[in-house]
Amino acid sequence: MNLNGILVPMVTPFDSNNKVDTARLQELALAYIDKGVTGLVACGTTGEYYTFSEEERAAVLQTIAQAGKGKATLIAGISDLSAEVAIRRAHEAKRLGYDGLMLSVPPYSLPSQEGIIAFFEYVASATDLPIIMYNFPARVGVEIEFETVARLARHPNIKAIKESSGNFSQALRMIQANFDDFQVICGCDDQPVDYFFWGATSWIAGAANVFPDEQIALFNAAASKDWDTAKKIMTDMYPAIHSMESGNYNQKAKIGCLRGTFDAGNVRLPLVNLSDSEKQEFLALLK
Repeated sequence: MNLNGILVPMVTPFDSNNKVDTARLQELALAYIDKGVTGLVACGTTGEYYTFSEEERAAVLQTIAQAGKGKATLIAGISDLSAEVAIRRAHEAKRLGYDGLMLSVPPYSLPSQEGIIAFFEYVASATDLPIIMYNFPARVGVEIEFETVARLARHPNIKAIKESSGNFSQALRMIQANFDDFQVICGCDDQPVDYFFWGATSWIAGAANVFPDEQIALFNAAASKDWDTAKKIMTDMYPAIHSMESGNYNQKAKIGCLRGTFDAGNVRLPLVNLSDSEKQEFLALLK
């Protein structure tokens, strides 16, 4: 499972009736592949997976798999309130040819660290696909703490963590620990230069829906240790990325898709669409 580079947690285009638009989804996946992304992440936070029916979920996974198989690393988000459902989703991803899985702590239940360990070990032992843990306490209510990561990194099927807490000290501690056969992935759109400077080689970035070319260029500059170029690219993107991180992230990822040239449709409830003035204000940042 190649995770080195830019992996896009894809938005899900909806049509004028707010139904999943699989034709547009395929078009978008192929556009990212043509630009040179390493991988596609289906059914992640940016994809509004939590709004899908089971039929819609299957259609999204199938469409992205058909577009990307053999061309990009395919990662399926399998997060759910239930460990058993997460396992069922892991098996579905395996059948469709996905290369790996991304899994968060279940939201709402607020498990202890012992519960988090038991949950990830249980799911990881039920599949032979590699798992990226997803640490996003702002969404799920609890942190995957360092000692918990150190324990779970020893599981043969747990290969990485997408670190989206915003706490770079936590990320740096994990990078410095140099866990065997385990990657620390940048999951914060405003911190990639920091991650890459300290040796991370992967960025799963919702803003890659907006800035795929720029993020690939930033990654390549960092890989060449051209830090001035990397900083310049980040500086240019920063106003829009700061706006996204400050609120209405999914809405802005859709509005700005491919720098505002691709119509990905509206968002679904409980998210609400931006006003016309808010939309234009964000689009102005993309210029």
